[in-house]
Amino acid sequence: MSQPSAQVTAAEISRIAGVTRATVSNWRRRHDDFPAPSGGTDSSPLYDLESVRSWLASRGQVAAASPAEELRTTLRLHAQSGGAGTSDLLLLVLAAARRSPKELTAAALLPDAELVGRAEREVAAVADTMPGADAVHFGAVDAAVLRALYVCVRDEGGQAALGVLAERELEDSAASGAYRTPEPLADLLAGLIPGSPVGVLDPACGSGTLLAAAARRGARELYGQDTLPVQARRSAVSLMLTAPRAEVAVRAADSLRADAFPGLVVDAVLCNPPFGVRDWGHDELAYDPRWAYGVPPRAESELAWVQHALAHLTPGGHAVLLLPPAMAGRASGRRVRAELVRGGALRAVIALPVGASIPLHVGLQIWVLQRPEPGGPERKSVLFVDAAESSTPSGAGGGGTAGATRTRGAGSRSAAPDWAELTARILGAWRAFTENPDAFEGEPGVAYAAGVVDLLDDVVDLTPARLVRASRAEVDPAVLSAQVDATRGNLVKAAKALARTAAHEEWGSAGPAAREWRTATASDLARGGALTFLRTAPEGARGRAEEADRVERADRAEAGDGNPEAPAVRAVLTGADIARGSGPTGDPSELRSAVAPLVAVGDVLVRAVANGDGPMARVAGEEDAGALLGPHVHLFRPDPARLDAWFLAGFLGAEENIAGASTGSTVLTVSPGRLRVPLLPLDEQRRYGEAFRHVHALRTEAQRATRLAEETARLLAGGLTGGQLLPGRDGDGSPAR
Repeated sequence: MSQPSAQVTAAEISRIAGVTRATVSNWRRRHDDFPAPSGGTDSSPLYDLESVRSWLASRGQVAAASPAEELRTTLRLHAQSGGAGTSDLLLLVLAAARRSPKELTAAALLPDAELVGRAEREVAAVADTMPGADAVHFGAVDAAVLRALYVCVRDEGGQAALGVLAERELEDSAASGAYRTPEPLADLLAGLIPGSPVGVLDPACGSGTLLAAAARRGARELYGQDTLPVQARRSAVSLMLTAPRAEVAVRAADSLRADAFPGLVVDAVLCNPPFGVRDWGHDELAYDPRWAYGVPPRAESELAWVQHALAHLTPGGHAVLLLPPAMAGRASGRRVRAELVRGGALRAVIALPVGASIPLHVGLQIWVLQRPEPGGPERKSVLFVDAAESSTPSGAGGGGTAGATRTRGAGSRSAAPDWAELTARILGAWRAFTENPDAFEGEPGVAYAAGVVDLLDDVVDLTPARLVRASRAEVDPAVLSAQVDATRGNLVKAAKALARTAAHEEWGSAGPAAREWRTATASDLARGGALTFLRTAPEGARGRAEEADRVERADRAEAGDGNPEAPAVRAVLTGADIARGSGPTGDPSELRSAVAPLVAVGDVLVRAVANGDGPMARVAGEEDAGALLGPHVHLFRPDPARLDAWFLAGFLGAEENIAGASTGSTVLTVSPGRLRVPLLPLDEQRRYGEAFRHVHALRTEAQRATRLAEETARLLAGGLTGGQLLPGRDGDGSPAR
């Protein structure tokens, strides 16, 4: 029996077509044959899905939607008809991820009745891995979403399908404040745990990002708990996919009120708890034995999470929590903070830059704690690291110093931190401190070890900036003056180079109307052989990446590039490198993939995450050749006889193109196959490519000049306020007395 045609919103049309919502609105105004609304309201119209697809097909734009977008749209339509719940589908993701691409393709092609039967059998086979899972029954109404799920798992992996399902259930529920911890931040938090912990607990696990980071560091017993059932189920399935050999136990309940692991002690606790919650159980938990350092005030739920974490640690075990900055100095929490310091439980407080995690406008803090060991060493100091202000990216030409403040512009709320530099700075200070706390000298203006006695004053303010600032006066005035002179000289040269580049004027107006052209998706171009798409394979998905690596080695051998099998230490080209215009700076030891393709001259590199400032794409040059491709970078290798590399990079990295191919709310992930490219003759491509090359040069010179200007101003301001530099007298440059 035929089913009624589904209806979609303008937003869903934009995702299907791979364009922005503004483009869909433009189509409605400019094209008389665009399908008329078939439902909804004037402000939020709905359109017949089949009519929309027919219209898009007539314009050659039907194939833009990624499998994840198809699943997202199908889920919304599935919710209208009633059918299997998201929990059942989460289990199917786990089952499907264990199948080969060939098996998934065969499943997606089955008739509806056979597809439903197969899905039920596969879910039943993995149901025992999920505590409390009920028997699953699918019906004919579920066939479309089952088919879309199999295709999504086949083409984009289980994690992508899992994210779409969880996103849908969170939207349907009244839950708010459920935000994913960025992966680089999760890796940083896990990196602060010394050694390789076996058992790790996250009592507010959300989607399981922190536990996954712990698994990457070798943890094999993963325990999680979350208030939201959908997050608990998502975390359990995600961890089973990420760490199939680990023991995974995830429960759904409020950790403070109903601890699911009351007798559990582990080597480490990682947690990004909810902030500012007043109804956390203060009255009913007043005599809870976890409050060894004092009853947390009603307004200090974060101090309850801190003590909950300490209660689950073995003696000597570490806990790392991401917390709001206000709790470091609020008067209500002074007594508990004092006991944490006095008892030796607090080991470090680290201030992060704005934009490191939700909420993006707040500079969060990392608290590192350690459960005291009976008869253990006396802890006389606490480490404070002020990484809240951005540092100069590598390649800026400024040789930073510890003697002055590193500032972040007021308008940089959405700017992503330089995670490689930030992680190296924080872990370097922490490791040096833990090796010998009594001999730790710190880094003026960045890291400082404060004595316990000095911290136990009337306010017990543990804000890193306040404590670290006092160490800035230790910088040598002569050293700082020489750095100012060198950086200022580089700034003058950069300003001249920028002026020369900006003088280029070889472009003109298109006339009274903007030019239009036919386009094709990157997926279409790849199928036609015009380009090859390479990426770094995640663990457990090595097939295509291994083939790419085999081809890469064969190409190198044919070109005479030494021994193709000889191991070599290579840098990793990261998304941050593309954004700031630097060469490869990533650490190969942090590359967890079994196989990573090698970058070649002429490859087009596109950042996989659209958040933050800086260019989204560039063409690989000699300085990039031979680098390992980072996990958050898409690599397009064009056929030079059909595609100009700079032409391709210019259009792939265009703002509207990136927006149309991105998904997500707080973290925008680029679907590479949905990026669109104009279909132009090669000669015309080269003209555009030359123009894009000049645009890239202009941006590069502007970035360099901006970094040097910021570095020069930073050094001058810090030197003047720190007493190392003196202002001139009467404008003649001579020092004041």
